[in-house]
Amino acid sequence: MIINHTEVDDSLKGKNVGYQLVNAAAGFARLNHLKNFPLCPFANAVMKKKKAEYADVLRDS
Repeated sequence: MIINHTEVDDSLKGKNVGYQLVNAAAGFARLNHLKNFPLCPFANAVMKKKKAEYADVLRDS
């Protein structure tokens, strides 16, 4: 599953909504036995920073 882009409305910035999007993608991948390939710079940074948390759904590049 490719995470191509994440975007958060300006009114929601600073409220961890971006992290929630990444977590939702990870949850979806887990439920559907998929791996994430985060092309989005934000999603990629989050998944690399918290690699242990996302290791089960992070596709090796």
